[in-house]
Amino acid sequence: MAQHEAAPMAPPTLAPPKPAMSEEDVERKSKAIIEEYLHINEMKEALQCVREMDAPQQLSVFVRTGVESTLERSAIARQHMGLLLHQLLKAGTLPPPQYYKGLQEILEVAEDMAIDIPHIWLYLAEIITPVLHEGGIHMGQLFRRVSKPLLPLGKAAVLLVEILLLLCKGMSHKKAGLLWREAGLSWRDFLPEDEDVNKFVTDKKVEFTLGDDLETASRKGLPPAQLQQQLDELILQKADNQRVFDWVEANLDEQQASSNQLVRALMTSVCQSAIIGENPYKVDAEQVTQRAKLLQKYLTDEQKELQALYALQALMVKMEQPANLLRMFFDTLYDEDVIKEEAFYRWESSKDPAEQQGKGVALKSVIAFFTWLREAEEESDNS
Repeated sequence: MAQHEAAPMAPPTLAPPKPAMSEEDVERKSKAIIEEYLHINEMKEALQCVREMDAPQQLSVFVRTGVESTLERSAIARQHMGLLLHQLLKAGTLPPPQYYKGLQEILEVAEDMAIDIPHIWLYLAEIITPVLHEGGIHMGQLFRRVSKPLLPLGKAAVLLVEILLLLCKGMSHKKAGLLWREAGLSWRDFLPEDEDVNKFVTDKKVEFTLGDDLETASRKGLPPAQLQQQLDELILQKADNQRVFDWVEANLDEQQASSNQLVRALMTSVCQSAIIGENPYKVDAEQVTQRAKLLQKYLTDEQKELQALYALQALMVKMEQPANLLRMFFDTLYDEDVIKEEAFYRWESSKDPAEQQGKGVALKSVIAFFTWLREAEEESDNS
């Protein structure tokens, strides 16, 4: 009996290719995903939704929509948007060219938007900074790309400063400066030709980017008057101690950074900033307390402490020896462990001819301090 041959199977029907989404569809879907993500802050779900859109070559629309949607919201919303973009880049869902394209569309009109959004550069930085986290985008590549549309407007450096300062909230200034230098970045490339790099870097508080870079000519050392002026400005602006450390590291060579000249200039700036009132003058001890660690870093031995006391003596002479002011400084500097007993005694007995101006009056004004110091010492010896 002849066997029937099995009828050939019909080839499976292939599903027609899914039509590419229109830009309007991508934008509509992007808005919905972003709104839900910002509302419930569910990162996993948002990543899944973007993947399911299956439009890798149109994700610049998602980036642009994300930036537009959060620019005028809270700092938290902008940060969350930045974190989502970072995760999309890290997962490979968002191709970097699409990220840049979406961002560029905003950056090209950012200066016009600044009329209505004065803090736009900070807001953009809040969205951009998270992509510098591990697994995101390399600093050199990111900074060169985002600055392209801003260079003709003279705004590139403004945005980069905001990004760097935000970055420093999550890492040390030293680490951020290292990333900048490892990326081979130079402020000269982002500033208008006629702008002074050193002044810009100091004004914008990003001295940490210079490090050992000889981009700053002042690394060769500053003249005393300029050193005093720059430190006065930093202390007056209430720059935190870390910023002063960074400034010294960026602007002074090793010799000047460990010199008596720096100690005297710094002591003068700090003490001047701590003087309050007038007739009588008083010492704002809190100011000295805040600067104690700064002074201790450079007052490395008894000789440096003695130089600091000479600087304080010179400041009193300049102010025409106000009553009790030196005594108040001595008390505070001793209490904060900025100047130790040995240095006070060396200052008291010093006959250095270069440091005699006003010494007699200064000594008389602190007789009670030295009496107290000796009594306290005797008590501790007897106990």
